[in-house]
Amino acid sequence: MTTALGKWLTEQVPEKRLHLLRHQPSYFADIGEVKRLRAWLTDFGFLEQKLAVAGITALIEDYDLALPLLSAGEQRTLKLIQGALRLSAHVLAEDNSQLAGQLWGRLLSFSEPEISALLEQTKQSHAKPWFHLLTPTLTPPGGPLLQTFSGHSDWVRAVAITPDGTQVVSGSGDNTLKLWNLQTGEALVTFSGHSGFVRAVAITPDGTQAVSGSDDNTLKLWNLQTGEVLTTFSGHSSSVRAVAITPSGIQAVSGSWDNTLKLWDLQTGEALTTFSGHSGFVRAVAITLDGTQAVSGSDDGTLKLWNLQTGETLATFCGHSSGVNAAVITPNGTEAVSGSGDGTLKLWNLQTGEALATFSGHSGSVTAVAITPDGTQAVSASTEDNTLKLWNLQTGEALATFSGHSSWVTAVAITPDGTQVVSVSWDNTLKLWNLQTGEVVATFSGDNELTSCAVAPDGVTLVVGETSGRVHFLRLEGI
Repeated sequence: MTTALGKWLTEQVPEKRLHLLRHQPSYFADIGEVKRLRAWLTDFGFLEQKLAVAGITALIEDYDLALPLLSAGEQRTLKLIQGALRLSAHVLAEDNSQLAGQLWGRLLSFSEPEISALLEQTKQSHAKPWFHLLTPTLTPPGGPLLQTFSGHSDWVRAVAITPDGTQVVSGSGDNTLKLWNLQTGEALVTFSGHSGFVRAVAITPDGTQAVSGSDDNTLKLWNLQTGEVLTTFSGHSSSVRAVAITPSGIQAVSGSWDNTLKLWDLQTGEALTTFSGHSGFVRAVAITLDGTQAVSGSDDGTLKLWNLQTGETLATFCGHSSGVNAAVITPNGTEAVSGSGDGTLKLWNLQTGEALATFSGHSGSVTAVAITPDGTQAVSASTEDNTLKLWNLQTGEALATFSGHSSWVTAVAITPDGTQVVSVSWDNTLKLWNLQTGEVVATFSGDNELTSCAVAPDGVTLVVGETSGRVHFLRLEGI
């Protein structure tokens, strides 16, 4: 449902509609109809249609017609809208469907009544699904002093959502973690204590604590309510790059660039076991559903299956010709999928160590893998061919290739219902894909490269991290 003006414009015959969109603002300015011109320039129905038929430059120029006719005090609202359009011009020139999301991300912090009304119109008027930013995390018009949303001061390297879907923990290259309210985007707590980049974050099953891994070679256990450091886990001799918590919530497994894994008691801080055997960096760790075993992926090109009670290596999975970047265990706990720098994925039987299938098709390193909740399909992403692929885990068939990103795909996450996948890229965009059709359902563009993402249990709220340190909170509207 569009605005009244938008509806009236669509009801005109095509030739008249085109003439109105292109020339009516100029006509209003010529005859001094400032009030009507201002009404058109603050109406989402007009903005959306003008952008579609005339382009972003023509739309921005319409504001130049009105501003000389207004007093300095009256100009503020139109200047803010025009400024938001200017900042979004590079995005809207490529994809005008992002108009609503860009206006929300840049104008949400302003309280002018006409801006509030405009943003409300975007929610009512948008016909297709779109990403509604919950906080003003895009650069606002008017200069940096108007930015009221605080974030990290360096790359957001990891994000994790609490099991109840109400809060988010982010880890950053500024050496801190932050706890956010997922509904409001408010930063609730900042966790300081690491002396190196925070590379990995995991939340305990009860949602009350988080474990972080850092370039300072330590892990830390945090109380999410108080921000207190409960324990520091020391023992690794190099960066901690992967962390996983057992289903019981009382132990954690870390993977390090010292080529080892360690099992930690979260209550005592004690290192219970050190798992040695890899000859390269450990980049990925996953724990089986029963909490008795862990799978690790390493730069040595292998995966290993470990007994968490005894520290024994139960199996070594050989077959990749380059480092293993990602390892995920299927929901039934019997198989694992790995993604490698050799451009392939492999499906492994955890009991026999057998490679059940090799998935070839990417032309560059596979850096991210996610499995659908029913365990029948996997999605992979590559940082070199800029694509995602959907695989049938039973047949090894590539069911779809998702093309549309113009740079590295850095992270993927599948929605809880298993029907859609989210990808983020160094092309500054987030895309939501329909797994059955391969179509892009919605796109969001940030101001910088996007590095991490997570989907909340409700399936429509997303968290996205940027290289700038911003954390974006988005909700999918119009579905």
